[in-house]
Order: sequence, then C-alpha cells, then structure tokens
Amino acid sequence: MRPLLISCLALAVAAGCAKKSEVMAEQAAADAAAASELESVVVTGARIQEAQARRMAVMAPPPPPAPPAPVVAYGGAPMPVMSAPEPNTENYAEFEDNGIVRTAENAVSTFSIDVDTGSYSNVRRMLAQGQLPPKDAVRVEEMINYFDYAYAPPTDRRQPFSVRTELAPSPWHPRKLLMQVGIQGYEVAAAEIPAANLVFLIDTSGSMDSPDKLPLLKESFRQLVPRLRAQDRVSIVVYAGSAGLVLPPTPGDRHGEILAALGQLEAGGSTNGGEGIDLAYAMAKQGFIEGGVNRIVLATDGDFNVGIWDPRALETKVEAGRKSGVALTTLGFGTGNYNDALAEKLADLGDGNHAYIDNLMEGRKVLVEEMGSNLLTIASDVKIQVEFNPAQVAEYRLIGYENRALAREDFNNDQVDAGEIGAGHDVTALYEVCLVGQGCESSDPLRYAPAVAAGPQAGELAFLKLRYKLPGETESVLVERPVTRRDVRLQASEDLRFAAAVAAYADLLRGGANTNGFTWDQVEALARGARGEDAWGYRAEFMQLVAQARSLSPARDPGIAISQD
Repeated sequence: MRPLLISCLALAVAAGCAKKSEVMAEQAAADAAAASELESVVVTGARIQEAQARRMAVMAPPPPPAPPAPVVAYGGAPMPVMSAPEPNTENYAEFEDNGIVRTAENAVSTFSIDVDTGSYSNVRRMLAQGQLPPKDAVRVEEMINYFDYAYAPPTDRRQPFSVRTELAPSPWHPRKLLMQVGIQGYEVAAAEIPAANLVFLIDTSGSMDSPDKLPLLKESFRQLVPRLRAQDRVSIVVYAGSAGLVLPPTPGDRHGEILAALGQLEAGGSTNGGEGIDLAYAMAKQGFIEGGVNRIVLATDGDFNVGIWDPRALETKVEAGRKSGVALTTLGFGTGNYNDALAEKLADLGDGNHAYIDNLMEGRKVLVEEMGSNLLTIASDVKIQVEFNPAQVAEYRLIGYENRALAREDFNNDQVDAGEIGAGHDVTALYEVCLVGQGCESSDPLRYAPAVAAGPQAGELAFLKLRYKLPGETESVLVERPVTRRDVRLQASEDLRFAAAVAAYADLLRGGANTNGFTWDQVEALARGARGEDAWGYRAEFMQLVAQARSLSPARDPGIAISQD
C-alpha cells in the first residue's frame, strides 16, 4: 500500500511541473510577442508614448482631493460661503477729555467755536450698524451742536449774533452747576444770500463704489439743484487717479445740465486728492464772484491714498485757498476707510464746516435745509474766553472742544485762525461749575496758594468775552458781559436739559468718566422730559439712538469704569 501511495504522489508532482512549464512557456511567448510589437512601433512612437504616459501616471503624485460637499443647514438649504471681512482703516484724531481745573490756579478758559456736526451722524451710522463707536469718534461739542436750541437772534445786524447764558443744577451732580453759553447768528432769507460760486470736488475713486458712498452722494446733491439760481455758478471736478473736469462753471439755473453731469459720475481707480484740489481751486478762481460766496465742497470717504503723501502739503493748499477768498467745506461718506481726522482738519483750515452724510435725510438737512448757514459766513475767527471768579467758583470744566483749545494770548491775536458762524447758525458750549462752599471740589486747594479776596465784582461768577471779525475785515470786534448769580435758575430750561442729555450721551459713549455714574435710563428720561417742539423729529430720533446705545453697551457696575479704548 505504501509503494502505491508514493507512486501516486510522484505522478502528481510530475503533472504539476509539466503544467507550470506550459504556463511559463505561454508567458515567455507572450513576452516575446510584446517585445516584437514594441520593436515594430519604434518608428511611429505612439505606443512608446502611451507606455511612457502610463509609467509617468504611476510615478505622479495622487490628484488633490475633491472639494468638500457644501455644508447643508437645517432645512436643506446650503450654508452661505463667508468671505473674509474688509479691514477697517477708519481714522480718528486721538484726544483726551478736558479735565477739572481749580480756578485759583487757572481762572481763564479760551477756545474757538465749532459748528461741525459730523461726529453726531457718523456715530448714528455706527449704532445703526449694531456697533459702538470708537472713543475718538465721539466729539461732545459736535453732538450738542447738531441740535437747534431756539436762542433769540440779534435785534440788530450790526452785531452778527446774540449771546445767551444760563446756569442751573447739573443733572448728574446736583451740587454742581451747568453753565450754558449760547450764540445765535442772524437769519438770512434765501433771496438775500449773495450769488454763490460753488465747486463740487467729488471723489470717484474705487473706494467710493458702495451704495452709501457715491450713489448716496449723487442723490444728496440732486436735492440741492432745484435751489440753485441763475446768478449762481456751479462746477464739478472729480478725482480718481487723475483729476477731471465734468462740468465747467455753469449758471445755476441750468438744472438739466447739472443733473446730467451728476448722473454720469461712476466710481473707479485710486485716489489723488491733491490733483483734484488743484483743479477745483482753478475752477473756483475762474468763476470767482467778487462779494459773493466762493466755496469748494469736497465730498469723499476721505481716502487720499495716492498723490500727496504729506498731509501738511495738502493742508497748505487749503490754507492758501482760504487766504485767496475760497472757503472749503468737507462732506464725509461711507464706512470702512472713512478718514474723519483729515476731513475735519481740512474743513477747519478752509474756514468751512464738516458734516457726515449717512442717509438721504441727512443729505437734505446739510445741503438743503442748512445750506444758507453752511454757505454764507456772517462772522469769522470767533473765539470765546471765560474768566472765572476764584472768590465764587472753586472749579470748572469745559465740556468738549478739546481740539479747539486756544492759548490765553491767542484770544487777542487776530492772526490766529478760529471758527466761523454762518447765517442762522447757533453754537452751544457747556461748562460744569463747582461754586465755593458747595462741597463739590474734586481736589484739595494748594497749601501755599495766595488767599482769594472778594473784590468789587463779588456777585460775578465769571466774565464772558467773545471776539469775531466781520467778513472781509482783518481786525476783530470784542463783545463782553458778566455772568452773575442772577443767571442761576433753580431748574434748567428745556433746551439746557436737552443739551445736558446729549452731553451725557456722548460722555457714556466715551466711557462715562465725567457724569458721576449717570445711566442710559437717566439720559433717556432727561431727554424725553425736554423734547419740546420737534418739527423735524431730530430729538425723537436721538432718544432712539440712546436706546440703541444702551442695548449695545455692557452692563455697568457703578464701581467700575468701563474703558472703550
């Protein structure tokens, strides 16, 4: 049996070897055929290329993975692809709040008036976008001066403005007083406004290609056109990479031509504000009206990013233009790259005003309702100086006007530039005052300070002086009056209460360091009780802004100061 098993096993091994030999023979024959075929296609090269391609495909790195499928939100709708946010390059000049001053150490406060309102509407824009403004975007005086306070106008135009003072307890510190200084310019009917030579210098750079910039600018300017008269002259200059003349000096009653020129404006290119200003001043000179209003209205998002890199060189041009009789007003538009610091600075140097237009209603307010005030200057280089009586006033603090401060000696120097008042303009300044003996001092008196003796003016709290120049004059006129205890009221007037509410609103937006823990609810209640006559709804809108700011502000612990730096 065993020999038989061995024999069968040997036969099986032999059969397997034979089968393997057949397979190997067949494989060898196939290889030979392939080699023969490869040799036969050397002449054409097609197969070689295919073979090389196959080898390269094996050697190449794997293809990148397919993009992921879009993320599907609840309900089956694809999630939107979020692009990276545009960088915010808005520029604001830094400043610190005015401090409390001891009268015995420095009794005199001097500053230039300011009729700008750009800070108020710019902050409104930010609140509407659901964000609190940066601290330096909030200028208290521009917030206060956005509103009209119904001061009585002067009875005689020989003095271009009236002056009013009022004192009453401070709503956030009952032991202190608020002192209001109000100035009201005389009104001028539209028919009495002298002929105007207006040059609209419009930024049409690529940065203006946004609904809140060039399109809003065009719609705002269209509201002004029907008010232009035959004696007026209008030019339109644009700048975007290079300056261009869209409309040469044209009679103001050619409304169709002016509207057509506005309609063809489109945004594109980079910004060369320097070249544009050169051409604008050339057009202002060409259309100059002796004895009339000669003004450039610069409308931009403030992005002067090509051309004149030195801001001082640009400022020098504006100063030279002012001395030649051409004023400059600036209008700000848009968000993201708004250069507030430069726009305000150029307007100051150009004896003009600065406004920010965030919607069409603001465009109408600035360019239609207040155009007479913004165009016709009735007093220039207006300065205010207040000397407090140290026998009556222990401390004082000027609320706002930080970037309008002047040296004491600048008040009498007619070479020092200051602010302008237009026809119908009103200007408000507030001081917070601590009277002697009221226990409201923030610091101790100096040990070695000389004793203060009560003089013949013992009943005076302060002495108010103003200087101004009439248009075209080089010498200033002095106005002065005492502020006495008879000016103190037990309860503030409606207008002073509303101005105080606006001041507190601005202070809270800047961190709330100066209002003694005053809350948003208290600001709203103060404003609501002083709303008064509000024909255009500006005060009602203010209360909405207070509510919006309150909703965006962090909860405040009365013992913790919130910083927004």
